[in-house]
Amino acid sequence: MKSRLTMPTRVRLVLAAALCVGASVLTSGCSSVGAAAGVASGLVTANPAIGIGVGIAVQAATDEAVARYMRNMHSDQQNEMAQLAGNMAVGETKPWSVKHKMPIENGHGEVRVTRAFTSALAICKDFVFSVADSNKPDAHESWYTASTCLQDQGWKWASAEPAVDRWGNLQ
Repeated sequence: MKSRLTMPTRVRLVLAAALCVGASVLTSGCSSVGAAAGVASGLVTANPAIGIGVGIAVQAATDEAVARYMRNMHSDQQNEMAQLAGNMAVGETKPWSVKHKMPIENGHGEVRVTRAFTSALAICKDFVFSVADSNKPDAHESWYTASTCLQDQGWKWASAEPAVDRWGNLQ
């Protein structure tokens, strides 16, 4: 069945849908991008399955992009702490901080090496680290545990899983 809408009307509807997509991203984050893309594609085609498919695909792509970006941000923090702890002596404490170009997942706190050990496979250190809740001098700090091991590229984060839910799915 041929659509009754003329091309200029379709173009206007697509532009209106694009504005809705932009507004939904700015006002409610990435959670509604897939739905808005589905609505936009539904305005262009009479097939609702295409609209649903486009919405699901866009949402999946958005979720993956956000997850990858967050993993990279967390990886920066892990690399900073692992390198710092690897170059410290047992009992030593030093501050750590990461500042990204975008003000997302910036962090700071302290790293304290608690143990150094060597096995037939690796040279490693256990450490505790804090993450401050804000930049205020009296900000609350939460403490976590991790390990770092010496590899060809230097000291790398060696904890199989994050110590707590705050770190999410980093590995």
